[in-house]
Amino acid sequence: MKKRTYRAVEVKAVDFGRLEEEFKGQRLVFGIDIAKENQYGAIIGNEEETRLIVKWRHPEETAELIFKLVGTGARIEAAMEPSGTYGDAIRHQFNANGVKVYKVSAKRSHDAAEVLDGVPSWHDAKSAVLVGKLHMDGISSEWAERTETERGLVAATKTMAMYDGQAMQNRNRLEAQLARHWPELGRILELGSGTMLAVLEEFGGPGGVAREPERAKALMEREGRRFLSEEKMDLVVASAKATVGVPAIREEEEAIRELGRDTRRAEQKAREMRRKVEELVKGNESAEAMRQTIGIVTAAVLVARTGDPREYGSARAFQKSAGLNLKERSSGKHKGELKITKRGSGEVRMYLYMAALRLIQDDAVVKAYYEKKVLRDGGKKKVKALVAVMRKLVLGLWHVARGEKFDARKLFDTSRLELNKAA
Repeated sequence: MKKRTYRAVEVKAVDFGRLEEEFKGQRLVFGIDIAKENQYGAIIGNEEETRLIVKWRHPEETAELIFKLVGTGARIEAAMEPSGTYGDAIRHQFNANGVKVYKVSAKRSHDAAEVLDGVPSWHDAKSAVLVGKLHMDGISSEWAERTETERGLVAATKTMAMYDGQAMQNRNRLEAQLARHWPELGRILELGSGTMLAVLEEFGGPGGVAREPERAKALMEREGRRFLSEEKMDLVVASAKATVGVPAIREEEEAIRELGRDTRRAEQKAREMRRKVEELVKGNESAEAMRQTIGIVTAAVLVARTGDPREYGSARAFQKSAGLNLKERSSGKHKGELKITKRGSGEVRMYLYMAALRLIQDDAVVKAYYEKKVLRDGGKKKVKALVAVMRKLVLGLWHVARGEKFDARKLFDTSRLELNKAA
């Protein structure tokens, strides 16, 4: 390689008039390395030679750059990696100016780094060149902007996931606080239930309930309505009076009140967003097909964050989009453990995790597979067994979205599960 091969020129110093003379009417690829502020773009001609690397600041110089590129009269194609949201505004501006944008897999470009110039180094200018060349080689796909309907569903599922995540974290915090101050309560009321949260928000722990038992019972009756028995209310009061927990001081009670209050708010907001998501996903054929297996909310998250399963060429490709395909790192005699890649949306995996838990409870075949896998690993790797169920589940959902009925017997080797034929 020649010295200064990747030298970049500031956008204000580029002679776009010369580019117009050379490339007017011709195909010109603009490969972009997306960053937070300082962007690099490689201009590549039809002969796949890098003619120029441009450096500009986003957002200050983005509009000027695109205006001048379009002004060359060349048939511009922009290529970039799907790097979070940092490139969305740039992609939008290219589309608004009639320039098609293509996406190149970040893994593809990373893997090809050494192939490009024989050097495994990785930097912004080189990345821009590589993205452009991969697109020239056809290793890309057109990246159209989402419709307003799709964007609305994505936004709603993100907000729902935010509140669900907050509620889940707070429930874990509550469990820790109760273990210290009121360990009996979780045996009587479901962790994070509306009644439990109301009691904790109002009284801050067992001390307040023990001091005002009648008011506590009235609150539980109001919150639990017909679903909470008199016996359970009496048990809550009795446990508050006789708890083995550490007595909470005033500041600790206030902290528990705040935690209960914040958890209730997160739970309420999550419910509101679930209703909104259900409304927005109405009429989506893939989501409706998958709802019987994983519920409409999880189905909506899948469609919103990975796209329609029917757009994927295979079940394995759909599994990969959810970050549930496997990777292994091995060297010499060392054989690494297989792990999921975790690419794509973590929210998708969170909701699939919950769906897999429900499936284990409801489907005899899935339950048998899970229990056997846990037993095989000595009972110490339950999460690993659950992830294995998720991997199988997402493969099945690819078929379900195409109109097939979910049948766990097609996903799991039932001959090894010792199931009765009637199971």
